[in-house]
Amino acid sequence: MLEYGVSVAAVAVGWGQYVNELLAHIPFLPAIPDEFLNPTLAGGIFNLPAVVVVLLSGALLLRGASESAVVNTIMVFIKIGILIFFCAIAYTAFDSNNLFPFFPLGAAGVSAAAAHVFFSYIGFDAASTAGEEAKNPRRDLPRAIILSLIIVTALYVLVALAAVGAKPWQQFAGQGGDAVLATILQQVTGQSWPAIVVSIGAIISIFSVVLTVMYGQTRILFAMGRDGLLPEIFTRVNPRTQTPVFNTLIVTGVIVLLAGFIPLGALADATSIGTLFAFALVNIGVIILRRKKPGLKRSFRVPLYPFTPIAGVLMCAFLLTNLEIGTWIVFGVWMIIGFVIYFTYGLRKSKLNKVQLTEDMPEITSALSE
Repeated sequence: MLEYGVSVAAVAVGWGQYVNELLAHIPFLPAIPDEFLNPTLAGGIFNLPAVVVVLLSGALLLRGASESAVVNTIMVFIKIGILIFFCAIAYTAFDSNNLFPFFPLGAAGVSAAAAHVFFSYIGFDAASTAGEEAKNPRRDLPRAIILSLIIVTALYVLVALAAVGAKPWQQFAGQGGDAVLATILQQVTGQSWPAIVVSIGAIISIFSVVLTVMYGQTRILFAMGRDGLLPEIFTRVNPRTQTPVFNTLIVTGVIVLLAGFIPLGALADATSIGTLFAFALVNIGVIILRRKKPGLKRSFRVPLYPFTPIAGVLMCAFLLTNLEIGTWIVFGVWMIIGFVIYFTYGLRKSKLNKVQLTEDMPEITSALSE
């Protein structure tokens, strides 16, 4: 829940920064006032663009999964095109001297950065939440996740190399998500139109991210509700659109509050700690399932077992140590809330738990008799 809900809010906050970057290049349109972009400033109210993009995504999700998928596919192709466009222009100003020293803040700087931006990898996890609405999930989901991982990693590296090669990193250090790519292109070309193109692309692509992750969040809640971990109301669907209406409205409302009133840095770190912890648990789950259910039918088997899942757990644990104490406190409080809900409600209501107890009963009876 922390991983999905907060990441949408973090991305939505970044959306407003690119909207303002675009408005800055259109003379007859006013920029969004600071009080409607940063609620933490004196006199700040709430992040208006972040709220708008979340509400638009929620409305689209209520129309149905197929409509959302078509819109998202179009936006993804636009997103890839914009990133390639950025690289093509930024590489014209590439200066290899900007890459030296290659680790200006040392290995500690790299690991700290990786911990803070790890939430950007949540999209690979989100693909798995569409299993029930995929035509052939056993075949298609592993392919989709692995192929997207390869493509996105390549794009990440190319964009990062183009950005640092075009301008010394000190010039945009600490700017975070403040429309850095658009700023770099404007400085490189001395013209505003490349920045406008990137800003438009970012506005479209960030909308697609918000849409995708909100979709994943509603489907996770739907599966939990169907099992009994959450109230049955999370599984009620509209008979015409087949969308979980109440579920989607709740998710939209919570994310609107987070995106509207919490700054980007805090949201990103909270998402990263949730993502790292969840990914560590998935790796542990692989080991447990291999040991407890070796004969289970698997459409995909993790290569180099057990080295791969063990390395995954260790790397996640290492990155977790790079997050601030405040983030850990928020995570601890969140986990306590989750445990309370699980042990006071979910554990007793879970249908899967009852099935598991039934399956384990012969072993339990045998152990007690011994």
